[in-house]
Amino acid sequence: MPDHSSHHLSRRERQIMDIIFARGEAAAAEVHAALPDAPSYSAVRALLRILEEKGHLKHREDGARYIYLPTEARGKASRSALQRVVRTFFDGSLSSAVAALVDAEGGKLSADELKRLEAIVAAAKKKTR
Repeated sequence: MPDHSSHHLSRRERQIMDIIFARGEAAAAEVHAALPDAPSYSAVRALLRILEEKGHLKHREDGARYIYLPTEARGKASRSALQRVVRTFFDGSLSSAVAALVDAEGGKLSADELKRLEAIVAAAKKKTR
């Protein structure tokens, strides 16, 4: 289980987690190849070990190499990350965060996106009654 008291990952640790979440799993060499301005291969292996010690990753053996996988489902991790962003950058205001996202898109949402947002708001209204 990830140590939720240590959500503060370094930039490199976040980059590595992004790579592994995007791929589902990855060996150290794959992570190294995907990192921008990558540090040494041994530094990447050390970071993977640290992420494993922190509880963010686990590994399985594939011959002589370790394949790293996230310990938390992508959906759960993304919700947790989004909650941190809303708290940090929007003073906990979900509506401000949504407004910023819509504004960033120039207010142009597809009909499907608008329907989904309307359904989410309607469901939230029902829960608050």
